[in-house]
Amino acid sequence: MAKKEADSKQDATTKKKKRPGIRETWKQIVNVYKFTRRYDKNLPWVMVLCVAIPVAVSVLIPLLWYRRSVVGWILTVLAGVFVGFTVAVYVLTNRSNKAVYNEIDGHAGATVAVLRNINNKAYHFDEQPIWADPHSKDVLWMGTSFAGIYLVGEGDYGRVQKAMDVQEKKIRRITQGSAIPIIRISVGNGPKQVPLNKLRREIVRHRKFALRQDELTALNNRLRTIRLRNSTMNMPKGIDPNRVHVSPRAMRGK
Repeated sequence: MAKKEADSKQDATTKKKKRPGIRETWKQIVNVYKFTRRYDKNLPWVMVLCVAIPVAVSVLIPLLWYRRSVVGWILTVLAGVFVGFTVAVYVLTNRSNKAVYNEIDGHAGATVAVLRNINNKAYHFDEQPIWADPHSKDVLWMGTSFAGIYLVGEGDYGRVQKAMDVQEKKIRRITQGSAIPIIRISVGNGPKQVPLNKLRREIVRHRKFALRQDELTALNNRLRTIRLRNSTMNMPKGIDPNRVHVSPRAMRGK
């Protein structure tokens, strides 16, 4: 009993330590601000406006409706400060996305940084590609969601499309008899390609539910065959998902 109580106390202490305090949260915001400012010169003015406008409105409201209520005045101004700070953090997070994309765009394997931060209960993308060309460094990843199966390619559009054709045939053989949608996305800055900064939006815009939770689980189990076959595939030099470091706070965005 004593050992169990000690373990539970230790777990509670560990959880308390893991929770970020106000100081740590503020440091994260400051770090994101410094990083984003390097790419966004207008950020300081935008942040000032985000705070100043709600505060100005909160000062004007008491002047128009309840001038004599000191308590109401104070509460309204405090609410304006809180709203302004919240809006500023939201704008900073969205603008930091662009800064992150500008930093990693053009680097081989940059797509996996976006896919990694999309992963949740509804979306599953493997960091290990299902196909890669060691010479051209074209890469293809596979993922699933309730909308169907995703094939996300990075590199030359023509070569990536040919690789998608091959992988789609493999997927159709495994999912034979089903009409599961296969969503093909080519990442790049050329025609018919999706820029890196719009990849997340392109993935999540497919909201039509084609699968139930049990069907999605069964699909992932079936596709494991393709994943296992390509697990030993050599990664092209210069593409290392573990070395593509981005700010998780910035990438989450919304």
